[in-house]
Amino acid sequence: MSRFRLPFIALLALGLSASSASACRLALALGFDVSRSVDGADYRNQTDGIIAALANPTVRDLLLRPEQPVAVAVYEWAGQYRQTLLADWVLLDSLGTIDALAQRIETHHRVDNSLTAVGSALVYGRDLLHRAPQDCPWHTLDLAGDGQNNDGYEPARVYAEGGFDGIVVNGLVIGEHDPEVRAWYERHVLHGPGAFAEYAVTHAEFADAFLRKLIRELTEPMLGMTEVPATQG
Repeated sequence: MSRFRLPFIALLALGLSASSASACRLALALGFDVSRSVDGADYRNQTDGIIAALANPTVRDLLLRPEQPVAVAVYEWAGQYRQTLLADWVLLDSLGTIDALAQRIETHHRVDNSLTAVGSALVYGRDLLHRAPQDCPWHTLDLAGDGQNNDGYEPARVYAEGGFDGIVVNGLVIGEHDPEVRAWYERHVLHGPGAFAEYAVTHAEFADAFLRKLIRELTEPMLGMTEVPATQG
C-alpha cells in the first residue's frame, strides 16, 4: 500500500507543465539507471532512496523556504531507445506537490532492463531541460548510473553535437559492478561549471549518496551565486 494518500487532483498536477509559474530558481532533471546491472533489490534501494530524500526535513525545507520554487522532472533510462518519463515538470512549491511526486515514484512499475546507453540518457535529459520552465535561471541534469556506456553514442559525441549551453550535468555513480565507473563519469559525463559526482560504493549506499547530492544541488544556487551559469562552448 502506498505511503502517500493524496487527492487525485494533486496527482494530476504532476502531468501538467510548470511553465505557467511566476518564478522558479532551478530546473532539475533526474535520470535514473534501470539497465540490466540494476537488479530488483538495487531498484528497490534506488526507489526507496528517492522517496526518503523527498521526505527528508532538510530537503523539504530547502524546497519550500525560498520564495522561488524548484521545478523537477524524473525519468528512467537504460538502452539507446529506452527512456521512460516518470514525472513531467512540476513545481515543488508545497508539501502536497512534494508528496505527490514521491507517490508517483513509489507506484511506478519498472518497464526496462536492457543495455547502458549513457549518451542517449544525456540526450533525453537535455531535451527535457529544453522544455523546462523558461523562467528558471539554473538548469541541472542529474544522471545516476552504475556502468559505462555500452550502447549507442558516447557522451563525447553527444556533447559535440551541442545543446548543453547553460546546463550543468552532475552524476550519482554506483561502483558496485565497475571499479572504473567513477573515473569514467568524471572524465566523460560531468559537464558545466561546478559539476560534481557523488559516489556510492554499492547500491545499498544509494540513499545516502542521493541525499547528499540533492542537498548540494538545492543549496548551491542559494549561496550568493546570483548569476546564471556561463554558456558552454
